[in-house]
Amino acid sequence: MSKPAAKDRLADAAFALFDERGYEQTTIDDIAERAGLGRTTFFRHYRTKEDVIFPDHDRMLDLVRQRLDASSEGAALLAISEAVRQVLAHYVEEGDLARRRYRLTSRVPALREREIVSVARYQRLFRSFISSGFSKESPSAELRAELMSAAVVAAHNHVLRRWLREETADPLAEMEEAMREVLTLFPAERLRGAGETGATVVAFRTSRDVESLIPLLRRAIEGADDV
Repeated sequence: MSKPAAKDRLADAAFALFDERGYEQTTIDDIAERAGLGRTTFFRHYRTKEDVIFPDHDRMLDLVRQRLDASSEGAALLAISEAVRQVLAHYVEEGDLARRRYRLTSRVPALREREIVSVARYQRLFRSFISSGFSKESPSAELRAELMSAAVVAAHNHVLRRWLREETADPLAEMEEAMREVLTLFPAERLRGAGETGATVVAFRTSRDVESLIPLLRRAIEGADDV
């Protein structure tokens, strides 16, 4: 059986040491030594010991931006939903590593602050995209973009925390449900494709029966008719 990749060995060593000694007391040299690697190898994969803890947000933000930029007229809400699901799926794929990170950041204020900054970057990206789809003639356009981006990020973080605390076995399905709730608050016609007639329908896979979905669909359609 082959050894784990150097990057994974460094991450495993770092989290083990953080648990044993504490984050502040653990050095880069400690991590490299525990992993059986040198400092040069550490810096080949990570810039700081903080980078061992957090996912590559720059890469994930680029993926989200690409998905949003690729959306067609009238499909902005679908693009937002898929982008949010993409971010959540990354955490789920990390498995236990994501949960170890959650426990650590809950204990170390400096790490928690960095996490908050990362969340703000996603919200700014969604806000910029949403704002570009609203009519600039509306005096409330910027406010609505701010509110919607905050709701999108809050929905993602709510489901993510539930999964991290092992309170849900199907976070992706819960994410779809959470986004349905968000989208009923913001009629599709207020985003790209506002000049088109008719309603834009965003479809999701769900285990819920049709009867339970009808009230949500009715609310969304009625909201669109009021625009």
